[in-house]
Amino acid sequence: MNPSLPPLPLGRLGLGCATVGREIGPAAAFALLDHALASGIVLFDTAATYSQGESERILGRWLAAHRGQRERLTVATKLYPPYTPENIRQAAAASAARLGVEVIDLFYLHKWDASVAAPGALAALDGLVRTGRVRALGASNFTAAQLAPLLARQQAEGFAPFRALQNNHNLAVREVDAPLRDLCARHGLGIVTYSPLGAGFLTGKHRAGVQAGSRFALSPGHQDIYFNPEAQRRLEKLAAVAARTGHSMSHLALAWAMHQPGTVLIGGRGPANIDQALAALAFNDPGLFTELESG
Repeated sequence: MNPSLPPLPLGRLGLGCATVGREIGPAAAFALLDHALASGIVLFDTAATYSQGESERILGRWLAAHRGQRERLTVATKLYPPYTPENIRQAAAASAARLGVEVIDLFYLHKWDASVAAPGALAALDGLVRTGRVRALGASNFTAAQLAPLLARQQAEGFAPFRALQNNHNLAVREVDAPLRDLCARHGLGIVTYSPLGAGFLTGKHRAGVQAGSRFALSPGHQDIYFNPEAQRRLEKLAAVAARTGHSMSHLALAWAMHQPGTVLIGGRGPANIDQALAALAFNDPGLFTELESG
């Protein structure tokens, strides 16, 4: 861990922009982004792969309309593999152009790929930080076994280290385990989690089958992550607790996620989704969360 590095300004909640440009157009996106900002959210998270860059472009137009707020915001985006030095440099430049920013605040590797271990990859990422094109580096969808050797190499070679880890983590699918939390704590990485409602799975609306127009319908690849026996068992536990307590499944799932360590990315199609998350953040029942976790 480098104690001289200040913590990243991430906040308890961040806005994930996967829906922007895919499920909502510019006008609805601006309303969502405006409400997030008014609600105190400072982390806005997107990726080059979200709608072929359209999410970045829409977020960039919104940022241009809020230049006076730019200094207090953290804008994160992601690079898709392969992690060759050329692709790393080109992707960072392309994302910055779409976002309309000179500096990307937080630049993630979008998922594990063996190319990051090849000569030159970590050096190229370090170069982005040293030349001021990126403020901080992150890794997304990595396990502890994948991340640990990279952190060791960064430390040994004096490279800019990863400063944040972003993984899927909710009641149904838990990808921030104890070894990963310990690794992040030792090296000073902030933890960011996404999909607190499991892309809608934990709302219960898909219990009778995938709903038309939903994220699972628009991105069928997500289905295998959730439509499996373990996730289904946890969903049924959530449903039973919701029925007994009178709280909605969505409220309980969100509240559980909001009270895990780190920052939680929320998303949605409108301001009501942010208000729902804020209400869940205000709800704290450790005994109930322990019961839900036991599913």
